[in-house]
Amino acid sequence: MELRSEYPVIENWVTEGSRVLDLGCGNGEILNMLKKRKNIIEFGIDVSESAIATCLKKGIQSRVGRVDVDLNDLPNDSYDFAISNVTIQMVMCPEVTLKEMKRVARFQILSFPNFAYLLNRLELLFRGRMPRRLLGGYTWYSTGHIHQFSIKDFRETITDLIGLRILDSCYVGGARRFNRIWPNLLASEGVFLTERKE
Repeated sequence: MELRSEYPVIENWVTEGSRVLDLGCGNGEILNMLKKRKNIIEFGIDVSESAIATCLKKGIQSRVGRVDVDLNDLPNDSYDFAISNVTIQMVMCPEVTLKEMKRVARFQILSFPNFAYLLNRLELLFRGRMPRRLLGGYTWYSTGHIHQFSIKDFRETITDLIGLRILDSCYVGGARRFNRIWPNLLASEGVFLTERKE
């Protein structure tokens, strides 16, 4: 299992035995980790049929589907946590994904690459091209990224537009020692724990 830098943060926030939905679950790495370490009741949704086939081979409950549409098969409050790990920037309608996460779960965990990270700014300024670190090994035209946004953008959107309260945050990558002071400039990725405003 590939242990990404945000995985320990997510594991720390998810409580033992909770019901967890992963939107954009990929091959199920996070759900598999949480199932083994936190004894969760899991469910994942991903647009990739091959990713869901891998999930099912691992014994992870999951289905093929888009995550930026109304998830009518999922009742209100059917999960304790809804996770969107480095996925929200890849969907066509992120506001729909966020509203559905709010509807189906009390707590939401979101992580995403920070477009305003200093090295991204410098690459765009001096090389005049889409920052490569945001593309994950792809070229600008073959990546799934549709929306590039910053930690500052996310903070404004999540509270004003979606109606979620930020409970905790972690900033990974970049200048780790200082990225808590200026996360929008010095962190390569933001990880947030939110809850519905009552």
